[in-house]
Amino acid sequence: MAHTEKETYGSYSTDAFDNPPSGPVGVHRGRRSLAVRVAPFVVVIVVAALAGLLAWGIASGELNKVPWPWAQQSAQTAQDSKGGQDDAAADNGDDAQADADDQDDAANQGENEGQDVGEGDAQSDDAATQEPQTEPETQPEQTVNYNTSVRVINATGVNGYAAQQSGVLQSVGYTSVIAANPSGGALPSMNVVWYQNETDLATAQNIADTLGIATVEQATGIADPIVVVYIAAQ
Repeated sequence: MAHTEKETYGSYSTDAFDNPPSGPVGVHRGRRSLAVRVAPFVVVIVVAALAGLLAWGIASGELNKVPWPWAQQSAQTAQDSKGGQDDAAADNGDDAQADADDQDDAANQGENEGQDVGEGDAQSDDAATQEPQTEPETQPEQTVNYNTSVRVINATGVNGYAAQQSGVLQSVGYTSVIAANPSGGALPSMNVVWYQNETDLATAQNIADTLGIATVEQATGIADPIVVVYIAAQ
């Protein structure tokens, strides 16, 4: 075989690849956005926060207070099971109590039959000797007498105060009202409405309510059926 010469770089004709551009040549990637660069740090921070919160919940016991849906369902199932057992026990107790009551009724039935005869005779005797009940007597309701004589005494030191209060009584229908000054008798320590008889109580109370006086008392030796004494103006 004939020996061939070794091919070298100069054995080939030049082309576009024999004149490469100056400087480094490669694939160019654009600058990544801020969100893409920050995202890994955000993920790390969130995972660390969740891990810390989970550890705190386990250590403090607060995690057990969270109303997990599966925990509520388990509690409801346990409660229903316990309620069924309680109902069954209550039914058994009621059945046993009913049997015991039936036995007691059967044992006492004979005794009750003998006692009914004696009690019937005793009730007949009581009915024969029982006295008729009388209803308590009711007191007749008192009415206000607008024609009764009323004396209004002014011990306040304010001129014309008795006449003023007499006008108040006349405005509500009282027809015999006299305004007067103290005549030397003993005076009470407060404003008061005096009345002579029990039949005047309703009228005296009505006068006290009309004039705004809190004290109503029965008195003897007064000149009129009802006397109003003012110690202080009100």
